[in-house]
Amino acid sequence: MTAVPPARDEHPAALLRLDDAPSARPGADPAAHWPRLTAATTHLDPPLGVIDRAALAYNAADLVRRAGGAPIRVASKSIRVRGVLEAVLARPGFAGVLAYTLPEALWLADSRGRGGSDIDDVVVGYPSTDRAALARLAADEQLAARVTLMIDDVAHLDLIDAVAAPGSRPSIRVALELDASWRAPLLGHVGVRRSPLHTPEQLATLARTVAERRGFVLDGVMAYEAQLAGLGDALPGRPLRSALIRGIQRASRTELADRRGRAVAAVRAIADAAGAPLRFVNGGGTGSLESTAADDSVTELAAGSGLLGPHLFDTYRAFRPAPAAAFALPVVRRPADDIATLLGGGWIASGPPGPDRLPQVVWPQRLRMLSTETAGEVQTPLRGPAAAGLRVGDRVWLRHTKAGELAEHLDLYAVVDGDRVVGELPTYRGEGKVFL
Repeated sequence: MTAVPPARDEHPAALLRLDDAPSARPGADPAAHWPRLTAATTHLDPPLGVIDRAALAYNAADLVRRAGGAPIRVASKSIRVRGVLEAVLARPGFAGVLAYTLPEALWLADSRGRGGSDIDDVVVGYPSTDRAALARLAADEQLAARVTLMIDDVAHLDLIDAVAAPGSRPSIRVALELDASWRAPLLGHVGVRRSPLHTPEQLATLARTVAERRGFVLDGVMAYEAQLAGLGDALPGRPLRSALIRGIQRASRTELADRRGRAVAAVRAIADAAGAPLRFVNGGGTGSLESTAADDSVTELAAGSGLLGPHLFDTYRAFRPAPAAAFALPVVRRPADDIATLLGGGWIASGPPGPDRLPQVVWPQRLRMLSTETAGEVQTPLRGPAAAGLRVGDRVWLRHTKAGELAEHLDLYAVVDGDRVVGELPTYRGEGKVFL
């Protein structure tokens, strides 16, 4: 796929113009949105990925509105396009990156090469045992000042010291992760399995260890409430389950606000006594910005998926992101009058296997995957009233379930503004980077 690239010295912010956001949600009228993307990219061969500039700008503005003044740290795993990260961080309301691996964080934060990086605040959202990456971090004062590691166990500190002794390296910034899941009286564990630090006392114990240990700086606290941020509460055709989810979320929000508040207060007291106040307390996600912003113990939010608007986030009552990222696949065969077969299509999302992990066919409408094949490795047959009108060489538009995983299948996104392609942005893959 080729497109008109931005000027070599053009910052991605100039290409994406996120300060110019429409008031109405792009994509609300599918009959106008998807044919416009088809017309704009007609000179490009599918498979291809597209970022709609106006939709991205709308989503960025909506996230800032929902955050209510709290800064948003951008979750890079939900983007995986360095140019988009840089453009979003240039917009007021966003500050810092929440990375998913240490090698990624080092790559983003390194100001040498690529014309220099202006990403100078990266928190790694998951613990790292990558010895080579830890050694590089410990050997570089600039990176050590820009990157914060996530820990939830003394073993993480021991591993860092085994790679580079405290006296031979700069101090390493670390953040503690509080388990934000809910231990429900009847339901048991509600949420994801992340940190073992669930109680304020457990978090404070590790905080005290960090504060007293040579070679480390206690930089922050994170608590990601997956059961609030990543679980839709308006499931199509499932009103009872949706109501149950909302009830669980209400109870979980109340419990977490109290527990997180007490945990953060305990850790703050330890950090203050050590003469190094906490720099941040991070919480939330795209699906829970409003409720997390209302928690006085939280100083910043995290979000990423809401920028690109994958179809997983169509099932929330409180907000509806625009479809800013999508992909088109070509029709390559017609095995029957009512079937059109696409090249590829099996770009299935991570998580519990199920229909919601499949790409969503969005245009033409009235198309569906075959239950016996669904989305295949090299072909995806589609059936439905619209299939009869598709010819070999036509394209079909789809949306991925998750925002960032689409980028693992593409070298670049074509950036569409209005009715034309105005440039292209390489994905991590397009820059030769595969971090997970």
